[in-house]
Amino acid sequence: MVVPAVIYSEQTRFTLCYGVTLTATAEGATLHAPPRTVELTELAEPQVRALSTLARGPRTVAEIAAEAGGADVAPLLDRLADGGWLAATVRDAGRDLYTIRPFERPVPRPEHSLPSWSATLSKFAVLHRDGGGFVLEHPRSWCSLRIHDPRLLALLDGLGSADSDLPIAVKTQFADDLHWGGFLVADGWAEENEPGARDWSAADLWLHRLAMRHGPGRAGADDPARAAAARRPAYLGETVALPAPADAVDAAAGAPLTIERLGDMLYRAARGQAAQTACGAPATGDSPIEVYPVVREVAGLAPGMYHYDSAGHRLRPVAPADSPSVRRMLASSADAYAAAVGAAAGEPQALIVFGARSGLLSGDAAPGGYAAVLRQTGALTQMLALAGAALGVGVCAQSFTEAAAFASATGNDELEECALGAIAVGMSGRR
Repeated sequence: MVVPAVIYSEQTRFTLCYGVTLTATAEGATLHAPPRTVELTELAEPQVRALSTLARGPRTVAEIAAEAGGADVAPLLDRLADGGWLAATVRDAGRDLYTIRPFERPVPRPEHSLPSWSATLSKFAVLHRDGGGFVLEHPRSWCSLRIHDPRLLALLDGLGSADSDLPIAVKTQFADDLHWGGFLVADGWAEENEPGARDWSAADLWLHRLAMRHGPGRAGADDPARAAAARRPAYLGETVALPAPADAVDAAAGAPLTIERLGDMLYRAARGQAAQTACGAPATGDSPIEVYPVVREVAGLAPGMYHYDSAGHRLRPVAPADSPSVRRMLASSADAYAAAVGAAAGEPQALIVFGARSGLLSGDAAPGGYAAVLRQTGALTQMLALAGAALGVGVCAQSFTEAAAFASATGNDELEECALGAIAVGMSGRR
């Protein structure tokens, strides 16, 4: 890769990427951004000062060199840029235009620019806003672009898409960087019909790639005050203590579903830190997954919807059995349950619904965000199914539930806590 100072104007500012931790060592320094780590050895003292400058915020090459005592910092910047450790903010006339933010090692720059008359935005590119402005992302890219100057938005479909008062050098550089990041393609029709690409929607590919990508969560996601606010407030009403699980498992098929069996399932699969660890969530005490048993016919337990307090192994009432929302959730699972355990099964005796608190979908609680929570929900579903099988309980996992009914029954806005799926529960061999 060419030294960044050669490619971009002298106004361009560089800084270490968000989430990169700089640690001084006896040999030089270490850069760490999970899952990547690089040891920078045999660094002279001016280079170490340059790294400290980059960690403090955006600086031009001249400013970095000055703070390093006038040393030649170009080789260090080139090494950092080649490894994907540097974010670059391109500027013109003293104004920030856009920032390239790598999260992995950059690909080589294309040898040739795209023709301005045919270049178009990739079908997978996504433009959205966050607290800092516009962000352009692509699930197959090695970087994201933060757009500071709204005049650039008209150029996202290529140089010929709109007039602009930006200098031609700036527009050309922007188009080259869009091409480099994979945001612009030479032929949109070809991309739409490319084998493989045509079978993916932007949303599906995004979910897949985000599930596989490591990296820091959203800014502020690890703030203790934010995490505390995201925890589920306790539901009101008299709690129902669940019996402690028996040492010996009675797996008699066809026996009635009781509070003891339901409690055993929840204890073995969904209780506290053990469930978080088995589901792949860090043992922080703040699992993003909430568990809601919806009871129709369980001996020893009144019908209705409950929230499972995994720390205390107890249930808290959420909604009564005659609630239309509770009835809808049970009815929606009837067909899948009947197909799994027998045509005459009807509604399940209980339905265990999974919810997710949005405030815990990123950061330490759930690195990987929503996609990671889906994987954890799948693991929890499997654990409940295995526990049910050991207890002689018939289960039927389902990848859907009545989202609107869940929101109505819990009184939660879907953006604060959303339904993820459910598992229907009944006795094995029941017809």
